[in-house]
Amino acid sequence: MPDANTVLLRALAARSLAIIRAAQAPSGAYVASPSFPVYGYSWFRDGAFIADAMSRAGEIESAEAFFDWCAGVLDARIDRVEGLIDRATRGESVAATDHLHTRYTLGGQESDAEWWNFQLDGYGAWLWALEAHVRRHGRPIERFLGGAVLSARYIEAFWREPSYDWWEEHPEHRHVSTLGAVAAGLRAASRLPGVDSDLAARFGTRADAIVETLHEETARLGYLPKWLGGDAVDASLLALGGTFELFAPDDPTMIATVARIEAELVHAAGVHRYLDDTYYGGGEWLPLAGFLGLHHVASGRPDAARDELAWMARQATPDDLLPEQVSAHLLAPDRYTEWVERWGPIATPLLWSHAMYVSLAVGLGVMAPLVASER
Repeated sequence: MPDANTVLLRALAARSLAIIRAAQAPSGAYVASPSFPVYGYSWFRDGAFIADAMSRAGEIESAEAFFDWCAGVLDARIDRVEGLIDRATRGESVAATDHLHTRYTLGGQESDAEWWNFQLDGYGAWLWALEAHVRRHGRPIERFLGGAVLSARYIEAFWREPSYDWWEEHPEHRHVSTLGAVAAGLRAASRLPGVDSDLAARFGTRADAIVETLHEETARLGYLPKWLGGDAVDASLLALGGTFELFAPDDPTMIATVARIEAELVHAAGVHRYLDDTYYGGGEWLPLAGFLGLHHVASGRPDAARDELAWMARQATPDDLLPEQVSAHLLAPDRYTEWVERWGPIATPLLWSHAMYVSLAVGLGVMAPLVASER
């Protein structure tokens, strides 16, 4: 019999699945937050981690509906993407405003609202999630293949370009977390069944070259930085280990990077994004606690991983909704009010938070994946 605490943790995981299901549009898109107006869209990045959580939990149809949505967004823009790739091949400069958007309406349209759109990580992350799903469940890929290959060719063409990071900031830099997502996506694309062998080899070679670029940064610093040429760390770097598996958990690079993140950005079990964060005062982000927990699982530290899961659970509202971040320990408390006045209270629920909770709960064995009869 599970102990009482495990029962509570398991119940929140089940509730999280229900919240994600309820917030998935008929199109397959996952809304980032159903109650936070500026998050009323679907991001490839958030959605990739949500779909991966649903796949881990055995929610096959939900994950594949999102993959259908991703492939559809790309297939609908095939001429535009081919034109962008052709411009890159010819060495032509491509303005950030010409690139694909990072968020779309739930129906797959672009928004006219101003946003920080040139972000490559999501176009790699969904490929990583798709390939992991195919391996996990042995599912056919034909209906996703065209969009997947187009996405891989797009990020292959532009991986060297500076772009906005996970947090939609600093477009002047080449961000290590973005490069990690691109490398993970290209490596995933190289393994997808049905991809032309020459193209697959090219994707794999490019992924290896990107990882080598990251090793060069490690040789310079001893750890991975927030962006190439910098020296600060960012908690999104946690994904390069236990999630994207670009670095083994016992790789000295990952050990040094996580140690620095824990020393600078972890308060109790909560995880801040980076030291200079001012968004809603720079609170502790639940998705990042999930990434740290998954790193601990991969490192053979289940007790530490369970601490992260328990911390995430303690942040739930009375209705079992998980927020994006919490404000109990702010890095920039004087900047909190301005964001509340601008956009309202912190996004709650955030589907990405619920997804990372589910992924970690499955990884710890707190929640068992559904079998076919339970779906």
